[in-house]
Amino acid sequence: MRITRFTTGEDPLYGVLTGDLDEFGQPDEDSVIVALAGDPLYVGVKLLEQEHKLEDVRLLAPVLPRSKVVGIGRNYAAHAAELGSDVPTEPLMFLKPNTSVVGPGDPIFYPPQTQNLHYEGELAVVIGRICRDVPPEQATDVIHGYTIANDVTARDLQKSDVQFTRAKGFDSFCPLGPWIETDLDPQTFTDGVSIQTHLNGDVVQDGNTRDLIFDIPTLVAYISSVMTLLPGDIILTGTPEGVGPMQVGDEVEVSIAGLGTLTNKVARR
Repeated sequence: MRITRFTTGEDPLYGVLTGDLDEFGQPDEDSVIVALAGDPLYVGVKLLEQEHKLEDVRLLAPVLPRSKVVGIGRNYAAHAAELGSDVPTEPLMFLKPNTSVVGPGDPIFYPPQTQNLHYEGELAVVIGRICRDVPPEQATDVIHGYTIANDVTARDLQKSDVQFTRAKGFDSFCPLGPWIETDLDPQTFTDGVSIQTHLNGDVVQDGNTRDLIFDIPTLVAYISSVMTLLPGDIILTGTPEGVGPMQVGDEVEVSIAGLGTLTNKVARR
């Protein structure tokens, strides 16, 4: 099931996207959004007799974390190598504020404090219920679904500050979308799913989730041993190699097989 959050020009609504995705991660022409009676994280999936064509709506970030976005650094060995860093022996956690979240089609704002703004295409995990100290074998029980993220990073600030808060915490630095896929198991990503990032149409990242150092059940267990996870919290699972700079006017597309494509443009703040 693909859960969307959208607007027709009025208050945001939730819905279920019907149909299949083509080879480019785009819905087929017969796809529609069937509206839901509220946020499915809190009221469940209750379909309404109300349908919308995709061209008649604007997709929003499919979830707005009420608490936090938990990022995982250097979770692909090749990415750690391109940064000149060692592979961590346990998950390297950082936090992004929920105010950094934007949706598909929203601008990524290039702040004046940085001269080196990078894209980082990632698989994102959406938590479905309050949980703490979750064993890896029970991770599926607390996962609502999966979506796509761009962990935008001011690379020069990351290096100068050492810790990641400012470099990854600006408004618009966490695009999410275009929807949440609820019918996948973490083993799907352990077996391997393609993840690509295009910059102005050119492939700049071409990775696979089978290369994750710490898999999704391990991440859920590790993070929940430190902090309580709440419904709607996001876990960013790390980015493959190929990160690089973006400029004002650039268009970034992050695609994950089975999850669709997240597209955003860079704008001057």
